[in-house]
Amino acid sequence: MTEQIHARLLPIFNQVIQRNAGEGEFHQAVKEVLVSLGRVVSKHPEYAEQGLIERLCEPERQIIFRVPWIDDEGKVHINRGFRVQFNSALGPYKGGLRFHPSVNVGIIKFLGFEQTFKNALTGMPIGGGKGGSDFNPRGRSDHEIMRFCQSFMMELHRHIGEYIDVPAGDIGVAGREIGYMFGQFKRLTNRYEAGVITGKGMLYGGSRARTEATGYGTVYFVERMLATRKLTLEGQRAVVSGSGNVAIYTIKKLTELGARVIACSDSNGHVVDEDGIDLALLQEIKEQRRERISHYAKARGGHVKYIEGGSIWQGPCTIAIPAATQNELHEQDAKELVKNGLIAVGEGANMPSTPEAIHVFQEAGILFAPAKAANAGGVATSALEMQQNASRDSWTFAETDARLATIMRGIHDLCFETAEEYGVPGDYLNGANIAGFIRVAEAMKALGVI
Repeated sequence: MTEQIHARLLPIFNQVIQRNAGEGEFHQAVKEVLVSLGRVVSKHPEYAEQGLIERLCEPERQIIFRVPWIDDEGKVHINRGFRVQFNSALGPYKGGLRFHPSVNVGIIKFLGFEQTFKNALTGMPIGGGKGGSDFNPRGRSDHEIMRFCQSFMMELHRHIGEYIDVPAGDIGVAGREIGYMFGQFKRLTNRYEAGVITGKGMLYGGSRARTEATGYGTVYFVERMLATRKLTLEGQRAVVSGSGNVAIYTIKKLTELGARVIACSDSNGHVVDEDGIDLALLQEIKEQRRERISHYAKARGGHVKYIEGGSIWQGPCTIAIPAATQNELHEQDAKELVKNGLIAVGEGANMPSTPEAIHVFQEAGILFAPAKAANAGGVATSALEMQQNASRDSWTFAETDARLATIMRGIHDLCFETAEEYGVPGDYLNGANIAGFIRVAEAMKALGVI
């Protein structure tokens, strides 16, 4: 981004850097929002008073704890657990748990900061938080994962509750891990508090469409965004990075709406299938067999290319959905995509495009849907799961999916209208940052200095 931080907000950013040394992702997330807020404080200087923005950049609570567990060979391992309860002005903290070796307090803080704005955009009564551990579930047995999850919940259970903080899944945390953690929470508290965690199985309080929600929601947002230029997904050539939950259901919904998804990836490499990704085969390999994406190419046949390493963004496509991890799409990738006919980007992962890549997209007039708006479908459906738990109800897939589509259309329209109001029509990044900020800031003002 070429825009600079407003002079009135620059001391706030400098303080964030000083207080959070070495936390690059957190600095990046805060800077992006503060650049957008220059327009807000110019038009409404009262938002720069009462320490509102300073408070928004400082988590309400940061929890770090030891997680000891024993592997199948009897060896003791020590991991680190995190929960950052970022902002509860709109409701209880809400955000996923990530189990991955890259996890540290800076990563969790950036995710919690983003989550605060994302949750505000949904219009649901939920605040922002995030958590996780540097534990790596890859290659571990079910028993090892169970023992880790139980140890993790031994500490986390002290800090969560349906009116306090409601975790969910993220990278490395799916239905299996949620089940183990909820079971341990129930055992420790002697309460069947279904609303304490979301992403649960259908047999014990889960919501239909939750598994699909983040991927589906991203596609619903992109579909609405394309409609502003009288375009549809029919016949579009799409590339989706990743092959986890978000990527798989992004691919499914894109295909249902007429796009042809020709590439997906994992951390080792990517496959290119010009006939369109075979979703059933991809799900078998990634969800049932838990194998690498290279096995897709072997099973699919000789026409599929597997490229080890390298960038998935080098080939021609009209729709790009980065759905793997943060800062995966770089400036040179963006330039290649633009050169090869790109029309729109929808961020399925959290902050997957670098600032330099975003600048390339914006300069080229590419439709760009930022993560805090485009991938809000997951947390929106988690909030719907909380509603069902509170009312002891269970909705059909169609009903939940329809509510998700309505929420995503509402987020799109809010971002679109806010961008126009603040003089940057079509700029969804500024629209999302400003709209999310105003909702949280208004609630903070109403609650006083706390």
